Amino acid sequence: MGRRIHFVVDPQGWCCMGLIIFVWLYNTIFIPKVILFPHYEEGHISAVAILCYYFCSLFCIASLLRASVADPGKLPENPKIPVTEREYWELCNKCNMMRPKRSHHCSRCGHCVRRMDHHCPWINNCVGEDNHWLFLQLCFYTQILSSYTLILDFCHYYYFLPLKKGNWDVFVFRHELAVLRISAFMGLIILGGISGLFYTQLMGIFTDTTSIEKMSNCCEDISRPRKPWQQTFSEVFGTRWKILWFIPFRQRQPLRVPYHFANHV
Repeated sequence: MGRRIHFVVDPQGWCCMGLIIFVWLYNTIFIPKVILFPHYEEGHISAVAILCYYFCSLFCIASLLRASVADPGKLPENPKIPVTEREYWELCNKCNMMRPKRSHHCSRCGHCVRRMDHHCPWINNCVGEDNHWLFLQLCFYTQILSSYTLILDFCHYYYFLPLKKGNWDVFVFRHELAVLRISAFMGLIILGGISGLFYTQLMGIFTDTTSIEKMSNCCEDISRPRKPWQQTFSEVFGTRWKILWFIPFRQRQPLRVPYHFANHV
């Protein structure tokens, strides 16, 4: 699981994802060039600040690309259903295929996805059982990178010492104010949107419900057993080692959990 490349043919999704990559590329190029490297050369900041920025940028783009091409949990055409688990499967009324409970049919992708949370155009992919952890990492590192960018934009004008030398023949320095204003504007927009999305995602994991289940109010069954938050997060990230929850450069291994916990709705 997690090793198959999943590619969605959706022009709208390509445009949304292209916009996100443009914002990431814009800040990754101009913030170090206009703020970090000049202030480092004059001794105002240490190399740690530059390394931290590139570290956050790398983890952000890695989680974005992996969430976009990772298989979210697409069901095969002829799934093999164990005899002991047949009562936890149901028939999809859209594609007429058997699927585990808590799966959902994505009309945009045209297939069912295990434990689907929603279809996200910003990654041009569904968010399901096998890539939900990457989507959470994307939200987390996008918030950190946006916040770091906004702090650097603010400190450049109000905290750091003025630069004594600058190459004013270079375009980015001759239009420094416009470049940083655009960066700050994009950072505020993304930070505001991602923060709200990240909060709803965390609440969904705490309560063990997906966004689709919340909208359909199908999780009001009081007999449904409640799990501790460590268990629900471990199931999403595929490991109980909390330090690995923050690393996108790994393969997710689904935890073995009882079906009355995993699929009962």
